Amino acid sequence: MSRIPIKMQAFSILNIASVAGLILKLQQPSGDIPWHEDGKTDPWDLVESVMGLNIAGYHTEARRALGWLRQHQNPDGSWFSSYVNGIPEDRTCQTHMACYVAVGLFHAYLVTKDRSWLEDFWDTMEKGIEYALELQVATGEIYWARSPEGNIDAMSLLAGSSSVFMSLKCALGISRILGRARPAWEDAWGRLGRSLRENLHSYNVSKSRFSMYWFYPVLCGAIQGDKARARVEKYWHKYMIDGQGARCVSDQPWVTIAETCELVLTLHAMGSREKARIVFSWIQDRLYEDKTFWCGYTYPDMVIWPEEKISWTNAVALMAADALYDLTPGAGLFCHDRWQGSVFKGI
Repeated sequence: MSRIPIKMQAFSILNIASVAGLILKLQQPSGDIPWHEDGKTDPWDLVESVMGLNIAGYHTEARRALGWLRQHQNPDGSWFSSYVNGIPEDRTCQTHMACYVAVGLFHAYLVTKDRSWLEDFWDTMEKGIEYALELQVATGEIYWARSPEGNIDAMSLLAGSSSVFMSLKCALGISRILGRARPAWEDAWGRLGRSLRENLHSYNVSKSRFSMYWFYPVLCGAIQGDKARARVEKYWHKYMIDGQGARCVSDQPWVTIAETCELVLTLHAMGSREKARIVFSWIQDRLYEDKTFWCGYTYPDMVIWPEEKISWTNAVALMAADALYDLTPGAGLFCHDRWQGSVFKGI
């Protein structure tokens, strides 16, 4: 097992050894990282756990998790939506799950500067990207999934398409590093970005109760500058409980640690870094005795729900801490000012 760097051991905002230790404890010999003990695995959240492990210095274990992902990829480049002990549970194949591996790979390269990550998993990433782009329409939106019967669900989700936007951006960064030009990806990324900025009416509004609908277009970098600040400010009180964190959904008093940490990443990405630190400070005592984070809690009665200790919740807490306190060279992954179009500065 890899050792956590001394810089990590000295970090006092959260106990990185405990937080990363939970992810390691949940990892199976196969490399699989389920949500919690006896829980399911989904490909998107597994990549979140990979990024958490790489931040904490557990590169061997992170690579093993990606190996599990590669082994379970479908021939068309997709993954099933969830697995239990490696057996498909939900055979829906979602576009954002198919291509998020690109974000994990680009992050691994930023942290380690090791090109072998990109070379070893290029084929896996390329197939995932191509699967997602097969479901892109002319106006740029990405349909969200194919059903277990193989039928395309002609609905675009704002959070899902925002995730695809970030994945394409990272995939293009990887293609440049490896000298493998993909102009079709560049075109698809540009059309998707225009849609996220100009065609929000094309996305399924029934999902707008989820806070991801609010901030994901900003987190991924599709919406930046004054428009990003206006969007965050306009809906702040719809999705936030000041002094507590982000609601998972706007109509319930349920604060979730993962969404709060993703909002921290969003605020930091758009340049509101002091506000990001303040929001992150609100959740620093939302911990079990072993110093791992709750998944969420109700407010004001402060009931922890659900009670399981979640791998990806703790992974995104590591990502937020990295962004705020520059723990690794991957800290700027989401920062708008580190990207010039689809080119990441400094690599």
